[in-house]
Amino acid sequence: MSSPPILTVSGLEVDISGSHILKGIGFDVPASGVTALLGRNGVGKTTTIRAVLGLLPDGGRVTAGRVTFDGHDITAEPTHRTIRRGIGYAPEDRGIFAGLTVAENLALAERPGSAHHYDLVHDLFPELATRSGQRAGTLSGGQQQMVALARTLLNDNALVVVDEPTKGLAPRVVTEATEVLERAAERVPLLLVEQNLAVVRRLARSAVVLDAGQVVHTGDARELLADAERTTALLGVGSHSSNGAA
Repeated sequence: MSSPPILTVSGLEVDISGSHILKGIGFDVPASGVTALLGRNGVGKTTTIRAVLGLLPDGGRVTAGRVTFDGHDITAEPTHRTIRRGIGYAPEDRGIFAGLTVAENLALAERPGSAHHYDLVHDLFPELATRSGQRAGTLSGGQQQMVALARTLLNDNALVVVDEPTKGLAPRVVTEATEVLERAAERVPLLLVEQNLAVVRRLARSAVVLDAGQVVHTGDARELLADAERTTALLGVGSHSSNGAA
């Protein structure tokens, strides 16, 4: 018997400053592997993630629907309480504290009541151990992304949400980040927003495609990307499109 989904989004509707952004979003995230949330720019991917985590901007609100995480209704729950239930989050802008050191950024991510897996973090990101005393703002973009990902793996999480982890990275760094995500997915399920389809093809088991604030496709990620015509129709790009190596 298969495990129940770790995250279920049902009929989620979101308004932001009077605009109807999400229009009945619904999908499941399995309790293992990588689920890719795909779609053209501006279709509601990041809004979906922020609604799940209670991080909508001022003027944004959930008007209908339900979000269930690990059996708990978290729809109207404060973000800090949801995170403590066991969700790690690496935002698109990385969200690091530029004036603090690498070690201080990681220490701030320590969640009370959780084990702190520094051995794992330093195994996955050996460069962070050697740069522990360096201010995060002086790191390269790829190194800053490593800090953002490391924070999600430091605690005992039941789900990790990663928004555009390879955006703006050089091809070599894209490959490194993909390898880290692949290893992380062996330990914890991932919900991944990613435009680089080579990365999606390598990592994702399931795909959820959004368009105009609605889910227009769910299913096996590799089967979708193997269908060039359908990939182009849904995503506006060829199935072999990428922003760098994976």
